[in-house]
Amino acid sequence: MKARSALVYTVLRLLAFLVPFGLLMLLPIMREYYWLAAIFAALIGLSLSVLFLRRPLDDLTSGLAERRAQARTTVSDEDAEDAASDAIRPTPTD
Repeated sequence: MKARSALVYTVLRLLAFLVPFGLLMLLPIMREYYWLAAIFAALIGLSLSVLFLRRPLDDLTSGLAERRAQARTTVSDEDAEDAASDAIRPTPTD
């Protein structure tokens, strides 16, 4: 996973929430019902991220998938030690 893709996606998601929230807070009625402005901003931010942030999300998830696949292919220390001790140990003969 590239840290840059995670950072870009996080910043864009935050902006997708904070910009509508700031604009809604400019309305006098929303200053009184700030929780309603937060709900509306969250819905707007979710909609914007689904519509416009597909590519940064794909970059982030592909990086995570590559990292997970790479972690699965590495041999753990216990497996390496078991293989080394099995190679050294003589096989019993009858």
